[in-house]
Amino acid sequence: MRFKGFDLNLLVALNALMAERNVTAAARSINLSQPAMSAAIGRLRAYFGDELFTMRGRELVPTPRAESLAGPIREALLHIQLSVISKDVFNPAESNRRFRILLSDFMAVVFFRNIVERIAREAPAICFEFLPLGDEPDDLIRRGEVDFLILPELFMSNAHPKAPLFEERLVCVGCPTNEQLSRQLTFEKYMSMGHVAVRFGRTQVPTIEETLLLERGLKRRVEIVVQSFGMIPPLLADTGRIATIPSRLVNHFDKTMPLRIADISLPFPAFTEALQWPAFHNSDPASIWMRELLLQEASRMAPVRATEHQA
Repeated sequence: MRFKGFDLNLLVALNALMAERNVTAAARSINLSQPAMSAAIGRLRAYFGDELFTMRGRELVPTPRAESLAGPIREALLHIQLSVISKDVFNPAESNRRFRILLSDFMAVVFFRNIVERIAREAPAICFEFLPLGDEPDDLIRRGEVDFLILPELFMSNAHPKAPLFEERLVCVGCPTNEQLSRQLTFEKYMSMGHVAVRFGRTQVPTIEETLLLERGLKRRVEIVVQSFGMIPPLLADTGRIATIPSRLVNHFDKTMPLRIADISLPFPAFTEALQWPAFHNSDPASIWMRELLLQEASRMAPVRATEHQA
């Protein structure tokens, strides 16, 4: 089918090539023969006046021009799929939809486990794929590669819709036997002590407390960097190290590895955990249903105070 002289089928081919980075796999994914896919590549190159792909072994390496086309094409095809092609009424009880969600292990254990339990009762065939926070979450949202992003709201772009979930606070914690936590800490002492810090992805994106410190031109003494909050308690045990974590996480750790909250007033304001989704999912019935369920569960989260577990 042609639109203003362009064969729209070539967009489907280019999208498959960008996803698979292999001619044979891309052809198979859209039910084309390999010769037909090779012919499509030739036509794409002629139309755009660019090689689009070079070969590295058996892998296709996209050119900058191909990279610039990939996002808009994927968004257009997803919009067509959700708004034009899909005519089925969404029935959660019968759906086998898989939701891909980008979030930290903190949000997985303090919030999403309640969602999983509820889904098991109300929509048992629905599945989840939890992805770790990485370097470019906004790009994944823009390309429609994830259904939802859960982050502190201040880290989210304004390019896609979002909704607040609940408020959270940060606390300083250490091992219960850490003698330095048995008396009130000054902020200067807090900054000079050894810290275990969480940073995400290949480029080690800092969490909210480190971001707030850096904005003030402050740098603490980080002795150990980990990729998840769950790695923190064992690295505090029987040491003088401390860590700064969300207050609700203390409740979770209390069950297996109790932590002591330091008696210190941290200069960090409360922050809001928020939900974000691709703009072109606004009218997707499955996304709407899941958003409403997430917001319902978030409204049931009890408020938490920074001093709730003070030693």
